[in-house]
Amino acid sequence: MAVSLSKGQTLSLEKSGGGRLTRVFMGLGWDAVARGFLGRRKSVDVDLDASALLFDARGELVDQVWFQQLRSRDGSVQHTGDNLTGAGEGDDERIVVDLSAVPAAVASVVFTVNSFTGQDFSSIQNAFCRLVDAAGPQEVELARYELSGAGRHTAQVMAKLTRQGRGWAMTAIGQTASGRTFSELLPAVRPHL
Repeated sequence: MAVSLSKGQTLSLEKSGGGRLTRVFMGLGWDAVARGFLGRRKSVDVDLDASALLFDARGELVDQVWFQQLRSRDGSVQHTGDNLTGAGEGDDERIVVDLSAVPAAVASVVFTVNSFTGQDFSSIQNAFCRLVDAAGPQEVELARYELSGAGRHTAQVMAKLTRQGRGWAMTAIGQTASGRTFSELLPAVRPHL
């Protein structure tokens, strides 16, 4: 059963029967808000982008995965593709992390979302990120974080995975920010390392 996380809450990523997770993905989903006049409602496409930023223990960015680089240099993190509209049910974008293959020099993986087209979050609804155990034959949702609170921001630092002993933990961040790409979000990310 998934845990619904609040800002700042941390979840250890150990399997319920013991052992460590080896493969997870962060799913991002959203819908465009339908707006209209005189009974005519139309939604405008909103291009949200999920990114994964890999940091070392000193807080230095060592690699990134986003719509222009779908795979980390070592292959341990992979983006499954860019959704330009949010159309469809479930996850609109996914970033898969092979935790057992993430280089030892990587201390944390931070997930961000930004509006590449520049629309603010008042233009989206039903937005969420979720962490899923993807190692077995069936996907098991481990944690869900609702990206609630439509607002004038264009980005959010969603969550991070951090090494915890020999395993990993997930922390929900939910920090609003502004920026169209991950590089513009780095000042908002750094306080959470």
